[in-house]
Amino acid sequence: MNLHEYQAKKLFEEYGIAVPPGKPAHSIKEALRHAAESHGPWVIKAQVHAGGRGKAGGVKFADSIEKVESIVRDMLGMQLITKQSAPTGQPVNCVLVQRASNFVAEIYLAMVVDRRTKRLAVIASRAGGMDIEEVAATEPEKILSLTIDPILGLQSFQSRRVAQALALDATQNKQLSAILAAMFRLFLEKDLSLIEINPLIITDTGELQALDAKISIDDNALYRQAALAEWRDPTQEDPKENVARRYDLNYVSLDGNIGCMVNGAGLAMATMDVITLHGGQPANFLDVGGNTNADKVAEAFKLLVSDTKVKAILVNIFGGIVRCDLIAEGIIQAVREVGVNVPVVVRLEGTNVDRGRKILAETAFSITAAEDLGDAARKAVAAVGGA
Repeated sequence: MNLHEYQAKKLFEEYGIAVPPGKPAHSIKEALRHAAESHGPWVIKAQVHAGGRGKAGGVKFADSIEKVESIVRDMLGMQLITKQSAPTGQPVNCVLVQRASNFVAEIYLAMVVDRRTKRLAVIASRAGGMDIEEVAATEPEKILSLTIDPILGLQSFQSRRVAQALALDATQNKQLSAILAAMFRLFLEKDLSLIEINPLIITDTGELQALDAKISIDDNALYRQAALAEWRDPTQEDPKENVARRYDLNYVSLDGNIGCMVNGAGLAMATMDVITLHGGQPANFLDVGGNTNADKVAEAFKLLVSDTKVKAILVNIFGGIVRCDLIAEGIIQAVREVGVNVPVVVRLEGTNVDRGRKILAETAFSITAAEDLGDAARKAVAAVGGA
């Protein structure tokens, strides 16, 4: 789960990381009130879950109240399209009205789970700012990366090493050590998967300040982070993914036209691969789970048919924990309730598979049975006019 910048900065303040004065606004009136409470000039920042806002017009400078009003009027309600957003952009329902900062340098600083080393990694670079991705691609030697031992935790010598790589003076060294310690504590206590400060600025008075903030929380730990879970902004997420979450379905929307419903993440990925191998394009990743039932199957079908791109549905179920006959009944129930009007190809394997196939064969609905995954993929691709 991603947080908005203003939410991330609220956590930063709680953990003692300095941020510029600023407040979120969901209306022009609210933005003008916040601006009037502080001295200008101001920076107006669109609050969306996508990077690259600055180059896309989502971060603008205002040197008067009138300019604040004009910018906020244009920004609220727009669809901001960035290099990291969805193709149609992200809706701007909130802006951050922040006092502009004078600074002499921009630093990149982040903590992220390094799945290769299975440790928390610190990433830092003196070349912070909007072009950090280009720096990583063309001048990787300018980026420092080190990992933190999960038993020992962040060590003081590691903080000094980061400060040295960033060419900080003695005073800034102490500030950076405090910031890194706060980030490490925040990361662990809030079950995060990413903290990114880009940029961490050196102000004209020599202070370190988080000009921007990005935080991602591990979805699997939200059950013990109830307060943070309430900060979720569903408007920044795919509506179908929000519905899937409600029914404990793992769903990711893709660009193809063959809807997939599979039990098990690994099998779902394999199904997508085989569809692609046979010349088709999956419309989604949908894992209904190992202990699925007829009701979940029905909800999964509703999700699939709500996607207008879907021209055929491939159901691939391996009955281990769940019985194939129950899945077959769920498919028929779903087709009946949802009114599926696209071809449905079903491959069943596992517990009670013969009974499940018999149920599908005897139904009045047009459901195509497949012997194996390859056969299912070929039939699904053929159903949408593919190879």
